[in-house]
Amino acid sequence: MTQPTTIQRDPARRPRLLDLFCCQGGASMGYRHAGFDVTGVDLAPQPRYPFRFVQGDAIEFVREHGAEFDFIHASPPCQRYSRAQKIQHRDHPDLIAPTRTALEATGRPWVIENVEEAAPELRDPVTLCAAAFGMRTYRHRLFETGGGFTLPQPHHPEHLAPLTKMGRPRAQGHFAHYVGNFSGVHDARLDLRVPWMNRDGIRECIPPAYTHWTGTHARHSLRAKAVAA
Repeated sequence: MTQPTTIQRDPARRPRLLDLFCCQGGASMGYRHAGFDVTGVDLAPQPRYPFRFVQGDAIEFVREHGAEFDFIHASPPCQRYSRAQKIQHRDHPDLIAPTRTALEATGRPWVIENVEEAAPELRDPVTLCAAAFGMRTYRHRLFETGGGFTLPQPHHPEHLAPLTKMGRPRAQGHFAHYVGNFSGVHDARLDLRVPWMNRDGIRECIPPAYTHWTGTHARHSLRAKAVAA
């Protein structure tokens, strides 16, 4: 078990954020905009990742180094919970439970993010929707919080705009569906605000707006704890 250590917080420095299973860095970018100094960890090389990057096993890394950070974000791979994988009878390991155990051992505040289909594995998650942040798509992501951090549920607008079918250009007045071999990578980059990503990254990314919102609440929480201490 990683033993929590006291972090001496200099008001002039950015708090340190660890992004586990970071992929191409959608979540990391939002936390950076919220004022964090970000480090990403992923098992696969991520040449498009825009910040400090460590290639390695995310769970092993947080066990060894998690207590060195002020806040931790984790996005365990969602393939186990996706409808497509179930239809194709593919088996993937459950990484949410071991990730949670490793995060709890750090003594730091954290979030675990995943897709809607992972809801049975998550504890009282908050739902974030792209439409609530002004994007022209519906991309629901669930955020479980822990380590003393809580996240309020934002307004979730009613889904009124129709979705253009996957693979077709966005129709006038429609929202897009950025999954599979979707059409319009340039439009998706602009819509999700991820100009450095390719199609593979966009398909799975967390829009930075989600973690800018989450990170802003995290910064407020960290400041409140620092004042109380």
